[in-house]
Amino acid sequence: MTTLRVLSPADEQRRIALRRMKAIAAALLVVMAVVFAVSFALQGRYPWLGYVRAAAEGGMVGALADWFAVTALFRYPLGLRIPHTAIIPNRKNEIGASLGEFVETNFLADDVVTGKLRSIDIAAGVGSWVARPANARRLVTEASTALTGIASLLDDDDMRDAIEAIARRHLIDPEWGPPIGRLGARILSSGGHHEAVDLALDRLDAWLAANPEAFGVAVSDRLPGWVPSFAKRVVDDRAYHEARTFVAAVRYDPDHTLRRALDDYLGELVERLQNDPATIAKLEQAKGRAFDDPRVRELAESVWQGVRTAALGALADPDSELRKRAEAALVDAGSRLASDPALGAKVNGWVTDAAAHLVSTYRHDIAGVITDTVTSWDARETTEKIELQVGKDLQFIRINGTVVGALAGLAIFTIATALIPA
Repeated sequence: MTTLRVLSPADEQRRIALRRMKAIAAALLVVMAVVFAVSFALQGRYPWLGYVRAAAEGGMVGALADWFAVTALFRYPLGLRIPHTAIIPNRKNEIGASLGEFVETNFLADDVVTGKLRSIDIAAGVGSWVARPANARRLVTEASTALTGIASLLDDDDMRDAIEAIARRHLIDPEWGPPIGRLGARILSSGGHHEAVDLALDRLDAWLAANPEAFGVAVSDRLPGWVPSFAKRVVDDRAYHEARTFVAAVRYDPDHTLRRALDDYLGELVERLQNDPATIAKLEQAKGRAFDDPRVRELAESVWQGVRTAALGALADPDSELRKRAEAALVDAGSRLASDPALGAKVNGWVTDAAAHLVSTYRHDIAGVITDTVTSWDARETTEKIELQVGKDLQFIRINGTVVGALAGLAIFTIATALIPA
């Protein structure tokens, strides 16, 4: 059995009120008993006290009967195991089943759920609420806290293995040759590679202009030793200027021989990458050497650590670009939901259909939660909990029974006295 939670402050107040009402009802019974005793003893001397005695007698009967009825709901009266008493503790499970069935039939019916949802403009209400910047900021803050907590629970080794598996399955294991060849063919056909060639030539020319000394001994070191030094310098200077002239010619001549040769080579290469098994195999071998297991694991670990650090930093900073963009997106989405009737109607339809599907599919399971929960409760504590909720009102039944019994007793005695002469 499941032990119910400790009484809340509200339950403590209900307990105090219940005790007070019990005391009032019991005191009223005692008053009736005293009045009955006094009037019974003195009615021979004062005949009119017969009416008082009858009223007090009826009041006691009503009070005792209603005390028995109220007590029988929660426990055995005076500890006597009278049939059909202690109804709640003895039939707790049946009450739970009936309550679950009642909720399933009357609250989770398809027409009830869909009718209620269709009567509410959920999209407009949610949209108006989210469109307020303060509310959007609150949602982003709560989501950031939740995501930060989730990230802290993720195991680094597991995430590294997962990233490694994804990278290997989608990036490394598939053949690279044909996709690269097709991409290269599209680039060549559009002329997009010319910009890359121009950029490379610009960088080469800028490097030659900034580093003439690096070219200074590139030729002279290969000349015989008997060549005079001034001749070597002339040769080096000439070679340097010829190199720059050649690079400039290639840069500014779109139809240069080197450019045509490069186009031919690239065209042949992309063709081989798509259709030549030997070229494809060489690329696969190079890829395998570049991405052997240790390197892949290092790459996966660095990717995870980088993403994790960046994400946690952005989530923790209220002024980060990520959180600002998320807040702006929520405000924009909320404004659209609130102002666009067509979009709101679609969202309302989706929510209604989803809720109807969930209720239709899991109606019995939802109601079963109520049944199982009540079944798991301890009978004594369940009885006390229910009594706290309704016991105060039931004590009014005892008080009303005392008053009604007294009036009924008085009425019966009066009628009998009038109809039956002494």
